[in-house]
Amino acid sequence: MDASRTDETIAERLKKTSTEIILGSGSATRRAILSGMGIDYVIEKPDIDEKAIRFDDPKELVEALARAKAKAVVEKLAGKGEGARRLLVTCDQVVVHRGVIREKPSSAAEAREFIRGYGIDPPSTVGSTMITDLESGQTALAVDVNTVVFDAIPDDVVDAIVEEGECMYCAGGLMVEHPLVQPYLKRIEGTMEGIMGLDSATVGRLLNEFV
Repeated sequence: MDASRTDETIAERLKKTSTEIILGSGSATRRAILSGMGIDYVIEKPDIDEKAIRFDDPKELVEALARAKAKAVVEKLAGKGEGARRLLVTCDQVVVHRGVIREKPSSAAEAREFIRGYGIDPPSTVGSTMITDLESGQTALAVDVNTVVFDAIPDDVVDAIVEEGECMYCAGGLMVEHPLVQPYLKRIEGTMEGIMGLDSATVGRLLNEFV
């Protein structure tokens, strides 16, 4: 590898090569992580029926969902922007707790059950990140696993989090970054970004394969 290249950030290399990044996600957290890396991007939501894709193995599930999201965006963009170098980023994440895949809670009662349980047995996040070159069709995919260890979370804290409602839009209702949860967070085995849904080191490593 050229020694001068190692001094450049991935954001600088993307600009130097006039490579456009498309984020196939509406997640505010993922947008913030890409922005924090200095990467400019546009958003193109895949709008797929995630419930129609089922696997018992969490790694298989998030890989399949990232691929399905990429396929949907590629189809939406067919015939548009041809000639420009475009790389698509798609992702998915589930929470695994007690060996069971936890997706977004289907009710407030389920959210309470999920969050209360995290103070007893640690949950893990299993997340996929996939890069697709829209011109060549070449892809690169990685899966990250992160584990969160909590002290017992009091019922009144669980109730307050569920009443706010934001946890209903998070895989497993898990909100490690929430101020009410933070006092009960003991340690993270992995990265906070990975738990939030997009690990910047993984994104950088995958993008490096293309630029």
